[in-house]
Amino acid sequence: MSHICVKAVVSGKVQGVGFRFHTAHEGLKLSLSGYARNESDGTVTVLMCGEEKNVEALLAWLDKGPPTANVTGLIHEHVDWQAIDGFSIQ
Repeated sequence: MSHICVKAVVSGKVQGVGFRFHTAHEGLKLSLSGYARNESDGTVTVLMCGEEKNVEALLAWLDKGPPTANVTGLIHEHVDWQAIDGFSIQ
């Protein structure tokens, strides 16, 4: 099992709709650590670290988001491993 960290930027109607809360909930369900943070340009940045298959599962979920959101774009990149406790909302 390989452990990876991926940083994603999600665009669309993703602020003010509970996106960060739902993302943190999904991340914790998948035993991932990281954060979900609103950005000034209206996007949400998500850092997720853990088992590769679980990171991929959260990426797939981010592509749709919760029912309250309307995701129109998702870009992501692998980043260096970061040891983070839990999944925070920033």
